[in-house]
Order: sequence, then C-alpha cells, then structure tokens
Amino acid sequence: MPSLTDVARNHTTLDQADLDRLHLLVSDWQMLADLSFADLVLWLPDTEGLGFWAGAQMRPTTGPTAYLDDIVGSFIPRGRRHLLDQAYDGGRICREGDPEWRDDVPVRVETIPVRRGTRVIAVIARNTNLLGVRTPSRLEIAYLQSATDLARMITDGVFPYGGERLLSTTPRVGDGCIRVDRHGMVTFASPNALSAYRRMGLVTDLVGSRLKDVTGELLQSGHKVDDVLASVLTGRAAKELEIENEDATLFLRAIPLRADGQHVGALILLRDVTELRSRERELVTKEATIREIHHRVKNNLQTVAALLRMQGRRITVPEGQAALAEAVRRVGSIAIVHETLSESFDEHVDFDDVADRVAAMVADVSTVATSVETRRSGSFGVLDSEIATPLAMVLTELMQNSVEHAFRSRDGGAATGTIELSAERSVGRLHVTVVDDGQGLPASFDSELSGNLGLSIVRTLVIGELDGTLDFGPRHDGRPGTQVTLDIPVKD
Repeated sequence: MPSLTDVARNHTTLDQADLDRLHLLVSDWQMLADLSFADLVLWLPDTEGLGFWAGAQMRPTTGPTAYLDDIVGSFIPRGRRHLLDQAYDGGRICREGDPEWRDDVPVRVETIPVRRGTRVIAVIARNTNLLGVRTPSRLEIAYLQSATDLARMITDGVFPYGGERLLSTTPRVGDGCIRVDRHGMVTFASPNALSAYRRMGLVTDLVGSRLKDVTGELLQSGHKVDDVLASVLTGRAAKELEIENEDATLFLRAIPLRADGQHVGALILLRDVTELRSRERELVTKEATIREIHHRVKNNLQTVAALLRMQGRRITVPEGQAALAEAVRRVGSIAIVHETLSESFDEHVDFDDVADRVAAMVADVSTVATSVETRRSGSFGVLDSEIATPLAMVLTELMQNSVEHAFRSRDGGAATGTIELSAERSVGRLHVTVVDDGQGLPASFDSELSGNLGLSIVRTLVIGELDGTLDFGPRHDGRPGTQVTLDIPVKD
C-alpha cells in the first residue's frame, strides 16, 4: 500500500509545505475519527484536475468501520462523488441527508476541505456506518459536537496546531475526555475522565466546576496552579503536561477550540499514567541499584588488588612476586568491566573503551627490560556484560603473555615490541586477533598441552564460557611474531 508521500508526489502538484501540513493532520486524526465514530479518508486532488486520489485512511476505535478494505492509492474521477467536488471547489463542509449504500451497509458521508492559507489542498471524507444507530447518549453527543468543531477548524485552516510533540503517552479519546467552555468551566466529562480525577481524590462531580480550581485543590503544590498548567486547564494553549499528587499521575492534552477567530472552549484529553510512571520509577531504581552494585564490586576488586600488591612487596621469592602480580592484573581486568558497567544504564558495555584500558594496563606493568606499545584497530561494539567480563580477562592474559615471552633483547638492552589488537563484527559473530612482532612460538608449541596458567585460563574462558574458537599460530602476513585468533558468537 503506497504512503501519503508516494501518492502526493506521483499524482498531485502539492508542494512540500502542503505535504508537511497533511502529515501533521494525519499524525493526529485518530482523535477526529474516534470523536466522529467514523472512517476518515484523505482525498488529494489529481494533477490534471480529473479527480481525487486516496492518500490516507483511518478507522475509528469507537464504532464500526465503513471500509473493510484499504483504499489508499485508489482514484475517484470527478462527477462520481459530488460531495468531494463541492467541498474542494467551494471550500466548505458538505453533507447529504440520504446515506450511501455499500455492501448492504448504509453510510453517511460528509466532506471536509483541508485548508492551508487561502488554498484548499485536500478533502477529508468522513464515512459513518449507520448500522445499529440509536438515540445518541450524552457522551456521543459531546464527542460529535467536538468532532464538528474540529472539522470547522480544519476548514478554517487553524487545526491541527503546529509545534505539538505527540508522545507515546499522549491520551486518546477513549482514555478520558473533558469539554470546557471559554471560561474554563467543565461542560462534559467522560466516565474515564471522571474516574481519573476520582483517583486523584475528587469527591464531587466535574461538570459545572472550574477545571483549574478543582485541579489546584488536588495538587500538592499549595493549591497553586502555575501559568503553564492554567493555560492547559482553561484550554487556552495547545499543550501537553503531567499533573500528579500522592495518589495518581495524569497526562493532559489541551486542544483549544476556535470559531470565527475566537476562543470558544477546549477539548482536554487525559490519561491515567499512574501505573506506567510507577513502573518507570521502579526501573530507574533498579538500574541505579545495579549500577551501584557494579561500582561497589569494582571498589572491592581494587581493594583486593591493593592487598595483593602489599603482599607481593613482602615476598622475597621472585616466583611468588610474579604470581601475585599476575593475580593483580587479572583482578584489574575484571574491575575495569565493572567500572564501565557502573557508568552505563543497562547491562551492556561499549567494549572498545574496555579493550583500550586493558591494553594500557598491560603496557604499564611491563618490566623495565621490556618496552611494549599497544595498538587497536576495528571496533568491538557493544557487548553484553556476560561476554565483556570473560573477554576482558582473555585479552589481558594474551597480551600479558606476549609481554612476558614474545620479546627478547639481543644486545642485553631493553627489549621493545608492539602488540596489535583488532576486532571485526559480522552478523552474530565477533572476530578478534592479538598479534605481536616478537620471536614467535616454539616449534613444539601446543596450546592444549601447554602448562601455562594464563593459556589455560584463556582456553577455559573462550571455549567453555564464550562458546568460541581459539587458534594460535605465526603471523598471517609472514612477518616474525605470533597471531592469536578468537571467534565468538555475539548478539547483534
């Protein structure tokens, strides 16, 4: 099914400003369909003036549809629907007393010209399914009156209002509807609207009261209503905002109603968002708690690392000092991940930062006899925390292994070398290589038989925990050195 933009650009001479106006209308016309209990179809004038193209369609949620099929993209020539011709040519709302019959369903049709400036740029056909029509209730009368007022405003070119930013919480007609007159007095309140105010603590009726005064008495701000809230509650400005007290939270939207350039009242839609905001606050609290836990874990790990360093300084056996130094680095790599998680709003990590910090840590702790430069290329992207922690440890072990074993000085001076870390994301996979320019692996090297503790940790984490593959070998470019390749599954 074509979009409104497709139909307009392929079959009409409407310019971008016209199209922007129509998009603004279509983004908000569910409200008009629900108030009208009718289907809406937006008809656009043909380039040659031969008829009209259906550019958009909306069905009501408050009544039966008049169109079972989608008609967007269909064409009606002039003369077949004279109400369309009259509304477009005359710039006025047109209706007939006799209904049309469609598949044995009586449908009342009304056409509403859509004006921008001094020009009519489209026509809305309002189609009401008359099956089961009965004497309208007070609610239905109020809805229909509001729909009529909005239709006149569309014809006058003053609705929809620009500048409104409709949100996912924006109330719909069925959520709650209040009608106020030009003085801000409530003339109608739907049952859902009244229930929402009752939840805030209202014990009287809304009809016949001044909405601003009633709302002020329910708020916890010393019964004071500021200018922004007053403009909404009196319907003087097209705005959205929330009000709350200890009992409930309501989201309000005011649609000022105008006739002949004068303010005549307003339609105020409202939605009870108490449970929604409660859940959001719970999520915020949980997220803050999780971040605090990661922060404390990081602090505890840093304390453990400090204690291990102190213990290492008291040991005179070189092997014992080296073992504790390795433990400090392993604890440090885990602490880096938890520090990153403590700064995020979910359990995901931008791993590029983690990799850079791990590489810097490894380079910093290289001995005086070995000077190592680390580089990174490519991007790890965002990883889940359950992948980030073991992967950080794996990179720490691999780079530390290069620092300790790959580089040897031939003249007795300080050995130098470079460790290159690269990452490449593909669909569902992460490919990582750690390459050094050292002396390479011994001819008899077998990673599975090696008794090195660091390599045992790497194998356990990559194969057992990350469900990945691990490969040791010479550099693929033929230069001296070692290349370690990891391939692990990740979520896109």
